[in-house]
Amino acid sequence: MKATTRRLGALLALGLTLPVQAIELNDDFTLDVLVAAMSDYRTGGVSQTLNRPALQLDLSLRHSSGLLLGVFTSNVDFDSDTRREYDYYAGIEHSFNEDIAASLIYYEYDYPKDSAFNYGEWIGVLSAWNATFGMKYTKEVKPYGDDRSVLWAGYRFELPWETSLDLRYGYSDAKDPVYVSHDGSTRSTYHDWEVGLNRTLLDIDWRLAYVDTDLSRAECQSTQGVDDICSATVMLSASKLF
Repeated sequence: MKATTRRLGALLALGLTLPVQAIELNDDFTLDVLVAAMSDYRTGGVSQTLNRPALQLDLSLRHSSGLLLGVFTSNVDFDSDTRREYDYYAGIEHSFNEDIAASLIYYEYDYPKDSAFNYGEWIGVLSAWNATFGMKYTKEVKPYGDDRSVLWAGYRFELPWETSLDLRYGYSDAKDPVYVSHDGSTRSTYHDWEVGLNRTLLDIDWRLAYVDTDLSRAECQSTQGVDDICSATVMLSASKLF
């Protein structure tokens, strides 16, 4: 795919810890079903749908030991043949107490009709009280064929009227100078940030967020193939966790 960064997972992207709702299958297994609709699908501040809406489904099977398996799907648009993303993941997560949790998950990304861009990556997350720290790493982001890493930190503030405010700041390192500006200068890293307002209404989780990066239009064009999917935007999303 043309994007150089990837999703964190629907729950991890919002800085949440382990799910508080689940479908109990038996004493050891639970099933989480997350359905989401959003005005834009962004990862690391970069649109995966050419600034268009997305519908997503995330299914995860969890064992009482902390092991999990899951699959995620979303519509995408990279101005190529593929219009669908499938993520298959497996890992382990653990809650140390009510305030601290950690997870390490491996994701394999699949893009039908554009399989040359399929790859995998590791995502590790530590959540402590209302703070979240994470890292993503892959050795095979295509078409570049080299390693990439992403670091991010987030914090969630509880507000009156059963609302919350979440902040996120990310740092992406492509290792090579793939971002080319209009004057020909290059760099290998960029930053992204977002601010989100959250509220649950009618048993649906709503989020209004401001998302931006420090990539110029030329730098966006040099890696994404288009120049208008890395700029500031306001996103509205609605999700339901079963």
